Amino acid sequence: MDFKDSRTFQNLVDAFVGESQARNRYTYYASVAKNEGHQAIQNIFISTADNEKEHAKVFYKFLQKYAGDQAESFRVTGEYPLNLRDTLANLKSAAAGEGEEVEVYSKFADIADEEGFKDIAVAFRKIASVEGHHENRYANLAKNLENGTLYKKEEKLSWKCENCGYVHEGADAPDLCPACEHPQGYFKPLPEVY
Repeated sequence: MDFKDSRTFQNLVDAFVGESQARNRYTYYASVAKNEGHQAIQNIFISTADNEKEHAKVFYKFLQKYAGDQAESFRVTGEYPLNLRDTLANLKSAAAGEGEEVEVYSKFADIADEEGFKDIAVAFRKIASVEGHHENRYANLAKNLENGTLYKKEEKLSWKCENCGYVHEGADAPDLCPACEHPQGYFKPLPEVY
């Protein structure tokens, strides 16, 4: 079978495009979080966007490796979310999208195995596990933001200012950083307990 005629080829195309658009969407979500005063969430969106870029790169390299000169372009067949709302809605959307990727990439891995592309199957499974971590992190952040517990916990813990690195001990993140006077949105719990 010609690689470009395989289901794995189209799955790699769809995964590459999906990761590429997720990266851009997360950078848009980061701007919304920043504008709403949630700089720590902004940083998480940016960090995740960087992860998605690397996932796209993995899929693109497989396309180059197996398709070589067989394919100079590819058709996109997937569906991708079109939403940009407030941070809470963006977190929920991101969690749902990551969860969908876990399911889809697991199926793509099975197909790659069936078609004899073992290395691609392994990559899909490994990246699916990363997407599962992203899903859980986004879901927990959304839950805590919605419940008013993003910056307030029941137990005393350490809060780190993402701007200057100051660490505050307490159940709540301070309204302003005592060291650099940046607002509460710059604080994240240590260890990261979202």
